[in-house]
Amino acid sequence: MDLLVLAVFGVVYLGMVVGRLPGLALDRTGVALLGAMALVVAGRIEMPRVWDAVDTPTMALLFALMVVSSQFRMGGFYSEVVRRIGAMNVSPPMLLAILVGVSGVLSALLANDIVCLAMAPMLVEACARRRLDPIPFLLALACSANVGSAATLIGNPQNMLIGQVMHLSFAGYLAAASVPSVLGLFLTWAVIVRLHRFRWEKETVLSAASQAPAFDRWESSKGGAVLLVLVVAFLFAPVPRELVAMAGAGLLLCSRKMRSREFLALVDWQLLVLFVALFVVNRVMVTSGNLERMMGGIAGTGLDVSHPAWLFGLTVVLSNLVSNVPAVMLLLPSAAGDSAGYLLALASTLAGNLFIVGSIANIIVVDQAERMGVRIGWSTHARVGVPVTLLTLAVTALWLALVY
Repeated sequence: MDLLVLAVFGVVYLGMVVGRLPGLALDRTGVALLGAMALVVAGRIEMPRVWDAVDTPTMALLFALMVVSSQFRMGGFYSEVVRRIGAMNVSPPMLLAILVGVSGVLSALLANDIVCLAMAPMLVEACARRRLDPIPFLLALACSANVGSAATLIGNPQNMLIGQVMHLSFAGYLAAASVPSVLGLFLTWAVIVRLHRFRWEKETVLSAASQAPAFDRWESSKGGAVLLVLVVAFLFAPVPRELVAMAGAGLLLCSRKMRSREFLALVDWQLLVLFVALFVVNRVMVTSGNLERMMGGIAGTGLDVSHPAWLFGLTVVLSNLVSNVPAVMLLLPSAAGDSAGYLLALASTLAGNLFIVGSIANIIVVDQAERMGVRIGWSTHARVGVPVTLLTLAVTALWLALVY
């Protein structure tokens, strides 16, 4: 057993758990990058082999879809959607239902993190204008973004990774995940309405104004047309998804109005670096034989990681300890067959609603709300997140057991 590799692996995943390394100004991405660099410097992986450790199709798909999402953000599409929802003359529960549905659909087709980042500030302003408490609506945005993103293989980074590595069918996954996702959106709405049914009104004093771009109908329509073509191609064309997505992103970059610098500024480079670093750390764990020994030791305790029930439970626990992307990377070698891929994608995504740190979407909503003067604490989030997570996971487990 290579103790150096094991030590680096332990430090990296400890950083994933606590979000940093004590005494250092490193976040999760910095910790993972430091671990990958240490392994390269120590000679545990040669420089020419570093890129071989990275799943380039996954990285290409993730980057391309970030560019597509940037088109909608720069065109003011998300802010216009929130404005229109906020202007509807409906009751608060109906307004919440519309928000949950719209957020869920957008997150299934575009990265859920981007949806939350663009919509949260506008949502706070819309609630303030209507004298509504923004907290239940913000929690609905975060939870529905996570649940909705579970419906497709492009809704969030971990689903993209699972779909690419396991070569899952886009249409096949959609058919398997749509039922628990739709039911999950309904459960999200029902839980929040039940908890806030008599406390909708509240005066909100904003500490800042949102910096949303003006709505550009042409640019938003162009992004919508490209996204529609991409989804149709994902469903029916026998072409690798990453190539289709790169073609769409390239087309959007060829703009006479929006500079490529602006597109690239909206790409989540932190997430891309995190992916690359974790690919390197996990590959060295495999090539050193440490991962095989570790899994063998776990199996010796009677815990079969490849069994659906154990895989489901471990995915839920690890997703809330180290976040869903690192959890998926760690458990992917134990997933075999389409049904295991569906299980891993659904469980890791839905588990993200449990606590604030369970998903980047949650953190984004909380941070954006605080900048606007609205504070969402751990207990406030947990009152919604815990029941939503338990209910959606129960429905998903039942659905997978019935179907597979």
